[in-house]
Amino acid sequence: MPLQLSFGEATATGPRKENQDALRIVTPTPGLASSKGALFAIADGVSQCADGGLAARATLQALATDYYATPETWTVAQSLDRLLVAHNRWLQANGGGQPLLTTLTALVLRGRRFTLAHVGDCRAYRWLDGELQRLSEDHVWEQPYMQHVLKRAMGLDQHLVVDYLDGELRLGESFLLLSDGVWASITEGDIRNVLSAEPDLPNAARTLVNLAHQTGSQDNASALLLRVEELPEAAPADSFAQLAAWPLPPKLRPGQAFEGWTVEALLAESRQSLVYRVRDQSGQPWLLKTLPANRNDEPEAGPTLLQEEWFLRRVAGRHFPEIHGLPQRQHLYYVQREYSGQTLAQQYSQQGPMALTDWLQLAPSLIRALGMLHRRNLLHRDIKPENLHQGDDGELRLLDFGLAYCPGLSRDLPHHLPGTPSYIAPEAYSGISPSREQDLYAAGVTLYYLLSGRYPYGEIEAFQRPRFGTPMPASRYRPDLPQWLDEMLKRAVAADPAQRLETAEEWLLTLEQGERLVANIPVRPLLEREPLKLWRTLALLSLLLNLGLLVWLGKAG
Repeated sequence: MPLQLSFGEATATGPRKENQDALRIVTPTPGLASSKGALFAIADGVSQCADGGLAARATLQALATDYYATPETWTVAQSLDRLLVAHNRWLQANGGGQPLLTTLTALVLRGRRFTLAHVGDCRAYRWLDGELQRLSEDHVWEQPYMQHVLKRAMGLDQHLVVDYLDGELRLGESFLLLSDGVWASITEGDIRNVLSAEPDLPNAARTLVNLAHQTGSQDNASALLLRVEELPEAAPADSFAQLAAWPLPPKLRPGQAFEGWTVEALLAESRQSLVYRVRDQSGQPWLLKTLPANRNDEPEAGPTLLQEEWFLRRVAGRHFPEIHGLPQRQHLYYVQREYSGQTLAQQYSQQGPMALTDWLQLAPSLIRALGMLHRRNLLHRDIKPENLHQGDDGELRLLDFGLAYCPGLSRDLPHHLPGTPSYIAPEAYSGISPSREQDLYAAGVTLYYLLSGRYPYGEIEAFQRPRFGTPMPASRYRPDLPQWLDEMLKRAVAADPAQRLETAEEWLLTLEQGERLVANIPVRPLLEREPLKLWRTLALLSLLLNLGLLVWLGKAG
């Protein structure tokens, strides 16, 4: 018998013109319900910030999407904390100079247990047999006249602190999630009376909201109620998630059957990972990525691999490999779809520099993919031709998220500089934290290389401490390159981050509108564009002039 729930919700604007509250209920498919549970959440956007309604809606959307993409080995609280920390950074960065602020109270019911995540001043209650128990604390200042001023909220601080509560579910009990527009205007006695008199949860939710406005609430009012109707016999997902780690798969052999997969070949083996080609029961090829045995004792190796899988689930889309759901997984690995085609490095080794027309089709796809990644608050950190795959279906896909980074969530090893030296941005060598500007720089070097076969500052070896001056214009190697594209690439690979294209969106706009956007770029003097050619020409003219002068003097004598 699976966990069975009933629920009801209600929200009303009241005197305000805009309802900045948001509610979310997710009751997933049986497989996800068993492994991840059902999700109930309420958010109350802060009206004094850039856009409270947007903050509330975006937070619940991220919660509903990202929670179900987290690895099965993570506990509910671990999954919620990882994604909320990441989304907190997004709220801080996307308010147009002001933070996007919202409160959040979320409840996950899985198996025979519940997990509550709370930050702000919405409230969570538990109700059974006439007893009402408050589960959350209001994160507001306690001084007089500041009872409604938040001291903790999503988007408020760089370091997010969320309250978590975990407990056993009881048959027949109810949970209530209420915005401050409800609980601040009615008493807990009023709540008990409504729950006692109205067993229908949708009606009870509407009654609480209406009662709040009738008693003088000037705020948006929202209520979400749910009741445990049936409890499952056991909760295997809860005990499974408590495992310290899954075991690594054994060394797999061609033809071997493994957890529903047929192993075809070992494609890549390094100290960091193993990649096998496997096929599902329908014959579809996939790539299975796991860790070699020598990393079994590294405490961060397993979580890092699962984080890589989570990043790919978060950014699911046309420019990224599809990740398999793996309902039967019992070892540490993940599986992504294999696509026919070639990496751009393979294409270059066979065909050399790209034709300008092909390059102009490729560049927007790469920048668009980076934009999608950055909007999900993720950084790739290893953009290069080897990690860009041109599929036979015409799609460009970003591969290898082993070095991917989420600001506020990922951790770097001390003195560790990830990536390939020639594609690493100059500021990274100075210890600057990873940033989207560094991803865009690597994309610029990649596009420069695919056009010219060269690097803007020359090839950089791993042992070097490079110095960066002025990049060599790509037009030196590609005379067919229009000036506006030459200038665009020069900006993309500028040593100073302040001189680069700031975002993927700005870069796309430059590509799409081309010469119209750069019409005001002054034509550079010949001395700057072709200094060697200019001095050679002047030297030749001087030599010819002197020879002519000598001949004239000889005749005159």
